[in-house]
Amino acid sequence: MAKIDTSVGHLVDMIERGELRLPELQRRYVWPATRVRDLLDSLYRGYPSGTILVWETDQEVPSRDLVVQQTSSAFTPKLLLDGQQRLTSLSAVIRGEPIRLKGRVRPIHIAFNLDHPEGPPVEVMEVEDDEQPPAFEQVEEEGEEPAEAKSLQERLRSRTFVVGSNALFADPRWVRVSDIFKGEKTDWQLLKGLVDSPDDPKYDLYAKRLQRVRRIREYPYVMHVLERSLPYEEVAEIFVRVNSLGMKLRGSDLALAQITARWPNSLQMFEDFAEECEKVWFTFDTGLLVRTLVAFATKQSRFRTAATIPVPMLKESWEKAKDGLRFAVNFLRANAGIEDESLLSSPLLVIPVAVFAVLKNRQLTHAEERGLLYWLLMANAKGHFSGSAETTLDNDLRILFRGGTPSDLLDALRQQVGRTTFEPSDFVGRSPRNPMFPVVYLALKQGGAQDWQSGLNLSLTHSGKWHYINFHHIFPKSRLASEGYETSEINEIANMAFISGSLNRALSNKEPNEYFPGVIEKRGPEALYGQHIPLDPALWEVANYRAFLETRRSALARTLNGFFEGIAADRSVAADVHDLIEAGESGGLEFKSSARFNAHTGGADPKLEAVIAKTISGFMNADGGTLLIGVNDSGLPVGIQSDLDTLTRKDRDGYEQFLTNLVAKAIGVERCPDMAVSFHKVEDADICMVRVSPSPKPAYVTDGAERRLYVRTGNSTRPLTTEEAVAYVGERWR
Repeated sequence: MAKIDTSVGHLVDMIERGELRLPELQRRYVWPATRVRDLLDSLYRGYPSGTILVWETDQEVPSRDLVVQQTSSAFTPKLLLDGQQRLTSLSAVIRGEPIRLKGRVRPIHIAFNLDHPEGPPVEVMEVEDDEQPPAFEQVEEEGEEPAEAKSLQERLRSRTFVVGSNALFADPRWVRVSDIFKGEKTDWQLLKGLVDSPDDPKYDLYAKRLQRVRRIREYPYVMHVLERSLPYEEVAEIFVRVNSLGMKLRGSDLALAQITARWPNSLQMFEDFAEECEKVWFTFDTGLLVRTLVAFATKQSRFRTAATIPVPMLKESWEKAKDGLRFAVNFLRANAGIEDESLLSSPLLVIPVAVFAVLKNRQLTHAEERGLLYWLLMANAKGHFSGSAETTLDNDLRILFRGGTPSDLLDALRQQVGRTTFEPSDFVGRSPRNPMFPVVYLALKQGGAQDWQSGLNLSLTHSGKWHYINFHHIFPKSRLASEGYETSEINEIANMAFISGSLNRALSNKEPNEYFPGVIEKRGPEALYGQHIPLDPALWEVANYRAFLETRRSALARTLNGFFEGIAADRSVAADVHDLIEAGESGGLEFKSSARFNAHTGGADPKLEAVIAKTISGFMNADGGTLLIGVNDSGLPVGIQSDLDTLTRKDRDGYEQFLTNLVAKAIGVERCPDMAVSFHKVEDADICMVRVSPSPKPAYVTDGAERRLYVRTGNSTRPLTTEEAVAYVGERWR
């Protein structure tokens, strides 16, 4: 590979003559004017600015012009592989040519400060965010800054180059950079608004500074030239490696560098905290930690002002960030059932949770906890940060720092995504990369889905390589591909089940009509039903694959809708029955060792059934809650087998039917939809979970000849007197 010593001026001339063009594989011009400003400042100071990579070839390769005016060259042009953004910017400014992009013509106006301070830069460089900036940025976007930061006018006076405006160019201290290069004006014409005559002592200083700007044309670049003999495919690979595999710094990396340069040992603090999170299965890179710190310091998430945050504020904000992130990790694990960051569609989801927790001093009401949980999981499922992430996060932070609630966050989310329900069509062509996929896992996990081989409930934290949970293609990829199905159909979420890695490997390329009968024989139909897989054997045939997808899409949509309805109705909902038992009884959670079996008499006891009905009605008349049957007052899982032995149908379906009939008879059949029954294995004991929604009207219990109103207060359920009931009904359901 040849190396040629060249200069900015020579490269700009090559562009003008059409001797440098772009290969078709080059991305479009994307630099905002602020990046052009910073490049000029670096060249003016003689700072390093990278190299240029071109390919000179005789092959017929698709190419195109740069987005500045070029003439046609009689010679075979060189193709610019690395340096497009820099050289396009320099060509536009030095030649005074506008950028022509997407049918729009925009000049890049950069102003030079004749009165700039001597020495190294006084104003630190603004750091771009991790998301791609807009192609044009015509005005200075100073962003929100700490109160101690300099005023805008002070910042401008301390800079050598800025993005120009008409108001700025009206000041004789600011000269349009293009006017300096084009040579249509003499030094005197450029300076006469600032000095009285060429004999003015400052004239010589300003003239030397103008000459220094013009010497940017002489700035040396090394141009690497790839060999003519290279095939286009290899050149494309080189292009990808140069632009992708190189360690290009993100905005968070630069912000971290700016912070650590002023705050000694802070990097070690960030890394120590990241290690603390790693111990509980959450892997956060330092970029997220820095962004959270910046959010607390500036009430927005962008990095551009990181270098201006005073060190005392950095330290104070870091303490808040740690406090908030610790709460967020615990909230994700214990309340949302999110066991590690892989279940998040974006790690940025933890920042609003952390901020809200700190603003509330970690003292959330039941309604706030429920609302935050609902927003977190819905934002996760809807890919809240899949678009302009920083813009979206800034909007969330604006809501919270202005005193907003999780309900306000949810309103903003609805404006962004539209409906917050799920339909079968949402799953069409959606792969495990879709944000819905981890929430499908959480919903199935909460519903008691198990591995088909071990019978273990789903968890990402199982010990031993044989128990790691994988997602498994129910219909094998190779078989579907041989039948001509599209990749998008083969990899649909509806074709995925969650099973252990050992079983996944054992099943290999078997079709469901081969292995489902064995799963049912060993684990029962509940194993398939627990992951909402249709039990109709006809749908297990490859020939009926599209019918299988339609059926399971509908089932998964119902599952997600029910999952979120349960969160909205139940303040104490957790993603795992183990978490509930560990949390202990509360206003929203009650344990009962049995629903009808009396250990003293050895038979069914209607009085125990009445207690169950009263507990359920108490939740209905309050704010909803969860009843765990088969757990004693000490939190020990004793199971419901004794209850099952008293029933005609001694299985889970029979038990659910018993509870439904009990509620229908004691409270009213119209209240049955206000409860959801599910079953879970805890230490080999079957536990029944009854999730109860708040009732839209009073739920009275028929007890003999009386009808009483029960309400959940504290950790108990109590009946109200007639006077209390009248007052309570009038207040709650007015």
